[in-house]
Amino acid sequence: MDLDSKYSKNKYTSLDHFVEENGKIYAGHHYLIDMWNCLYLEDEIKIRDLLMRAAKSAGASVLQVKTHHFGEGQGVSGVAILAESHISIHTWPERSFAAFDIFMCGNTNPELSLDFLTKTFKPKKVDIKKLKRGIIS
Repeated sequence: MDLDSKYSKNKYTSLDHFVEENGKIYAGHHYLIDMWNCLYLEDEIKIRDLLMRAAKSAGASVLQVKTHHFGEGQGVSGVAILAESHISIHTWPERSFAAFDIFMCGNTNPELSLDFLTKTFKPKKVDIKKLKRGIIS
């Protein structure tokens, strides 16, 4: 399937990059993603690379990627700071769990980041919540 036909980019209304969609104006989409039994929960280098690639897949502008590994057998926290907001991850390998946030405004495809992360981390179970942040009208 052609991903461009599946997901259309957000349309922003002004220099503040708020999104206009179906008659609503809001700051952007915020996805909360819980993944269980997935890959790379302790791999800080891989997570850093995947955060960068997930952001780029959405057409976002990466400003910085920071990660921290808490030690042998422990998790990783990381954030890709974007001109359009952020993508973050917190992992608990001892629970086989990862929590992701994807929040993007402007002319981006946050769903493409979601698809990229799901296909790459290959979870056995996923729970996704989608919010519209900062609804004006």
